[in-house]
Order: sequence, then C-alpha cells, then structure tokens
Amino acid sequence: MDLKSKIVYSLKHNNGLKNAYIRMGSLFFRGLGKFIKTDKNMALFVANIGKGYSGSPKEIYEFIRRDERYKNIRCIWAFNEPEKFSDLGLETVKFDTLKYFITSLKAKYWITDVNIERSLRYKKPGTRFLNTWHGVALKYIGNDDPASGRYDYSYLNFLCVSGEHDKRVYRSALNVPDKCFLECGMPRNDRLYRVTEQERLEVRKKLGIPEDKIVLLYAPTWRDSTNNGKSYDLKIPMDLKKWENFLGDKYLLMFRAHDRTTKVMNVRFNDFVKDYSQYDDINDLYIAADILITDYSSVIFDYSILGKPLYCFAYDYDEYKKERGMYFDPEKEYPGGVIRNEDELLEKLRNTQLGGGKPEIRSFNQRFMEYSRGNATKTCVEHLFGKRIKKK
Repeated sequence: MDLKSKIVYSLKHNNGLKNAYIRMGSLFFRGLGKFIKTDKNMALFVANIGKGYSGSPKEIYEFIRRDERYKNIRCIWAFNEPEKFSDLGLETVKFDTLKYFITSLKAKYWITDVNIERSLRYKKPGTRFLNTWHGVALKYIGNDDPASGRYDYSYLNFLCVSGEHDKRVYRSALNVPDKCFLECGMPRNDRLYRVTEQERLEVRKKLGIPEDKIVLLYAPTWRDSTNNGKSYDLKIPMDLKKWENFLGDKYLLMFRAHDRTTKVMNVRFNDFVKDYSQYDDINDLYIAADILITDYSSVIFDYSILGKPLYCFAYDYDEYKKERGMYFDPEKEYPGGVIRNEDELLEKLRNTQLGGGKPEIRSFNQRFMEYSRGNATKTCVEHLFGKRIKKK
C-alpha cells in the first residue's frame, strides 16, 4: 500500500490522531476560505474518494452536459491519478492536494458519493452540497463504525435516500437532519429501471460473454486490513474448481472484488472464472448477470431493482456480524436468508429458476428502496442547480 493509504488507516484507527486532524484541519481551511472568492458557476465532482469517473456523480455530470440550461456550469473532477482520465476531456485536479482543497473552497457546488472535506468541516455557508451516497447499508457505517472516519453532515443541502431505512441509518451514521433528505434514490441506479433485452445482449457482447452462458456475478464486500493498513488482501474459502466441475460448462462466473481490495489471494482466473474487478461500470455487470452472489455488500440492494435471483453467501457470518455490526439481520430480511455452506449454495445455483420479476425480490426491494423510481438524476440536478442557471 502507498503512504497515503497507511496514513488514512492510522487516522481511522487512532482516535487521538483522528480528533487532532479534524480540529486542526478544519480550523486551517475555514481560515483559508475567508481569502478565497466563491465562483458561482463552478462545480466540484468527486466519485468514490477520487478513484474514478463513475457512479452517481458521473450520471449527474453527464446529465448537465447534455442539458443546455446548465451549459455555463464549470465542472471540475478530482481524481487520485488525473492522468488516467486525460482522454475524457475533463477539467481535473489531483485529489487530496492543496490545490484540491483550494478548488473546493472556490466551488459553489459540491457533488460527491462519499465526501468532499475528508472528514474535516470547512464548507462555506453559501456552498451547495449534494451527497448522493453510494449504497444502502447493512453493516455499520460512518459514526456507527468505530473504524470509520467521523461524519457530521448536519450542514448538507441534500443527501439522497432510497428509503426509510436510509433515513434511520444516516441520522446516526452521518449526523444528517431530516430537512436534508432527498427522497429519490441514487442517480447511478436510474439506468437499471430502463434495461431492455437488447441492452442485455449488447452488454454481454461488450464484456465478451457468450449468449448461451448462465452468468453468475460474485461481488463480495471488502475486509478491513489485518496488517495495520499495509494491504487489504482478500482470501475467500471457496473451491472454484469444484464450482466449475459441479456447474458445468453452461455457467460462467464474473468475479468482482471491491475496489479497496488490494489482492485476491486464492482465485485463478480461466474460462469459467473471469475477473471484472477493474471494470468501471458495475451496472453493466448487473445487466449481464443472471444471478448475483454477494455477502454484506450494498450491491444486493441495487441488483434487486432488476428482480433477478440473488443470494447472500456469508461463510464468516457470525464472526463478521460480531466484529463489524449490522443494522438488521439478513437471515430474516434477505430473500433466502444467509447461506454459510458452499455446497448448499452450489445446489441452489444449479436449481435456480432464471429471469426477472421475482416477487420475493420485488418485495425485498420495496422494503429498502421505496423512494427509488428511476428519476434520481433529474431530481438531484434540479434541486441543486435549480431549473436554470444564469450566465456570468
């Protein structure tokens, strides 16, 4: 891991360092902000803590670029490695640099799916801040998780919520008041409400997946570091050779590691198991898949929009539940509960009835995502920027 990742780990796991960082950093940037004039037509975009051009911020950006009403908005993207996105024609700034923080103090509008201020608090009163967040929570997040950063979003303008469950979580985990909630779901999910069979075929072709394959998508969440932030390796107690022999050549497994995972220790990729961990658009993987397999990841909620079969395979359930903590019991709430045994999962996979529209999946989706209807991007843009932006 690089030096930055080790520093972030130390800040999250040492309360003394964390509190000193927040107090001193916030004071410094609030003072600096008094000398920096706000650009009323500048918007700062940060997706996945600077890792990519993706998610809900990407959907919002592309919406305003298509709409003449917002042509005067100057959009700046923050990336950890801006050079990787040079071919997109974006105006960029390097994330977590002094120039980045100065840019954030200049920008009238902030759009992110995690955070802008890096656990600090220096937002100017006139800055308009939209946080789409990045997933419905099963496991403890934010202030509810001792190993997370500190969040105080009491001054947000808007925070997207997918359902009443989100509201209950964000009140404590992010310290968000009810007046900030935007009941629309996440912009990144809008596309999933409009998927056609033709699009499914096109996506499979783009991914190099034969049409006659039954496609499994395995997308586990990340595990915290066990070596003080040096790495976030993932070792899964699964015999994928047994999977291949048991399921046969009709099946293909798309493997999608969490982007914070540094190395997958015990998976060999071949014609049966293909690695899509570096593939940017996870919606493509949802659309191509016939069945989702995950554990504690929020992907289970996004995928449920499609109504296709899904399974929670949690081989370390008791240990993980005790160490991390959960907002509800997936054994009671998830369709099919929690599967701990690999052989049981394989039997279910081989006997699964494929297709969308599963009533138990629809019911699960409505319990947690009742505000998500496929129009979140438009709702976010019009609340943040208004119906029309005046010229300079």
